[in-house]
Amino acid sequence: MKQHVVWPGLYLAAVLLSSGALAQPVPPAQVVSFSASASMEVPQDFLSLTLNTTREAGEAAAVQKALQQAVEAALAQARPAAQPGAMDVRTGQFSIYPRYASQGRIAGWQGTAELVLEGTDWARITQTAARIQTLSVARVSQGLSRQARERHEAAVQAQAVARYRARAQELAELFGFRGYELREVSVSTSEPGVTPWPMMMRAKADVTAAEAAPVPVEAGKALVTVTVSGSVTLK
Repeated sequence: MKQHVVWPGLYLAAVLLSSGALAQPVPPAQVVSFSASASMEVPQDFLSLTLNTTREAGEAAAVQKALQQAVEAALAQARPAAQPGAMDVRTGQFSIYPRYASQGRIAGWQGTAELVLEGTDWARITQTAARIQTLSVARVSQGLSRQARERHEAAVQAQAVARYRARAQELAELFGFRGYELREVSVSTSEPGVTPWPMMMRAKADVTAAEAAPVPVEAGKALVTVTVSGSVTLK
């Protein structure tokens, strides 16, 4: 005669499934979800100047050589003034592409090269750019340095958390409760981007020292925003 053995755990699971307890969890009661934000407008302290030049020739090798000479001459002017954080120097885009005639054949070659000066010492950057004679300023961008962004985010985050806690207490009292208990919370920060300023290109890539002058720039503003989102249980 066969005997059927039912394990207690399996029996309990069968009972729960038959009753629908596992399929339909009971949502928590007295839970409110909301968010609170804080913002601060701060001066931008990071400057980026992009300098470039364009060369044309009948052969791609000639264009490449002319661009290399222009960039090397610019680097010779910029490197002595470089200082980590205050002014960093790096090369940017370097591209060579053909120019086509109306019949679809290659009529010549053209290329572009860039040099980027960026950092927090605006005077150093603009004065260095003015001394470079083989490249012209093409773009100006402003933003926040990493140190400034982290410093301002910490202050704004404290404000956002304080507003979230005050709002939680306010909602609890409006619903007739004395207080609240945090269930889950998340903090997000909007990343302020850089502000690009296109510049008019000079008619010629090479200019005399008398024509060179520091690029006129003035710091703009960046908006740092922190948002606290989550839910609380009213007590």
